[in-house]
Amino acid sequence: MSYMYMWEYHVNPNHINDFEKAYGPTGDWVQLFKKAEGYIETELHKDINNEGRYITVDYWQSKEFCMNFRDKFKNEFNEIDERCEAYTIKEISLGEFYKQ
Repeated sequence: MSYMYMWEYHVNPNHINDFEKAYGPTGDWVQLFKKAEGYIETELHKDINNEGRYITVDYWQSKEFCMNFRDKFKNEFNEIDERCEAYTIKEISLGEFYKQ
């Protein structure tokens, strides 16, 4: 059973390419997550009916691995997070889940 969390993003139309690059499968977030033990993968989903709306799903082996990552890479996480805030209009946490 793995741990996952989901976010919904409403992206500034002027920053679609920047957002997709940063949040995509080889982007800044994935590169940082790959440094941590227990990271599995990240999915980026683009809404086909609502331009500029995206969902990310991040998978970890457990919530503990994810929390350890957040502690260990806090500075790098905050740097990317601050930079990427310029790309979005709104960010909504959709929750944390266990994949059965």
